[in-house]
Amino acid sequence: MNATTTEPLMTGDEFLRQYVHKSGIELVKGKLVRLPMPGADHGEVCLNAGGIIRDFVKARKIGRAMSNDTFIRTATNPDGFRGADVCYISYETLPADQPTPHGPLIPPLELVIEVRSPWDSLSELSDKAQEYLDAGVRCVIVLDPPTESAAVFRLNELPQRFHNGDTLTLPDVLPEFAVPVAKFFE
Repeated sequence: MNATTTEPLMTGDEFLRQYVHKSGIELVKGKLVRLPMPGADHGEVCLNAGGIIRDFVKARKIGRAMSNDTFIRTATNPDGFRGADVCYISYETLPADQPTPHGPLIPPLELVIEVRSPWDSLSELSDKAQEYLDAGVRCVIVLDPPTESAAVFRLNELPQRFHNGDTLTLPDVLPEFAVPVAKFFE
């Protein structure tokens, strides 16, 4: 008889104690996942996306935009924490007079943007988007630098695809937001 051993699952508390201030590490279904550094082109698209969202929400005084692998709780039992490339949380959800949490964000959250890294498959990113949605994020955008396209995910809907000649709108999350997809990749 062969005996197999399985690694014990890490709890969210253990993960946060050890990794809350580290980048490139996520907790997926209780298992630690280390992500390689994605490179300069990824960073440029993340900064473009973050700047577009930040400028929009700051000008309207409607919420906060965050970046740099902002930890978001995506699951419990087993626990999950993902590091969003960019995210937005409205003042309706987290009022302006309350401080930004020191640790992870716990949904509900309005928007997460993920930028495809060279090693990410589209199915992995679809699964990640679904994980965010299941956790309570209202909308997830996946930006794909090689094709200069965007996919917008919402719970119980098929993804919407936008190409570099299209204008991306998010009327349910950011009313009046309309940005040419090409702007994310400039």
